[in-house]
Amino acid sequence: MSTTQRRNFSRVNFQDGCTLQINDTALACNVLDLSLRGALLSLPAGALPATAAQRGTPCSLNIMLEPDGDVQVLMKGEIAHAEASDKALHLGLGCHEIDLDSITHLRRLVELNLGDAQLLEREVGLLVRGA
Repeated sequence: MSTTQRRNFSRVNFQDGCTLQINDTALACNVLDLSLRGALLSLPAGALPATAAQRGTPCSLNIMLEPDGDVQVLMKGEIAHAEASDKALHLGLGCHEIDLDSITHLRRLVELNLGDAQLLEREVGLLVRGA
């Protein structure tokens, strides 16, 4: 079964800056896409030692949706996958914990970018049931 077939949650393109916290290190990075269950991030090559980018490494992500910091998405999870090239390190973050305000903002963001209310409702149902 391919990754696309296993994926229960739609990804939406969302290009913005964020802060990734791994261990005691905070790193500026960019979000490439988002879903209700995680994010794909891009960091400059060499920004993170290979040992810190291992699958299963706990981390947290802070996406500021407004410059003043009043609206943000905070999620805790772990590294799901890492792909390095000469120019960038791409990290897939699997979300395991998110507060109510953050999931509300994330849901709205996905809703606006997905353009399919029925699909979003199905995904929210899967999220609530713990898929």
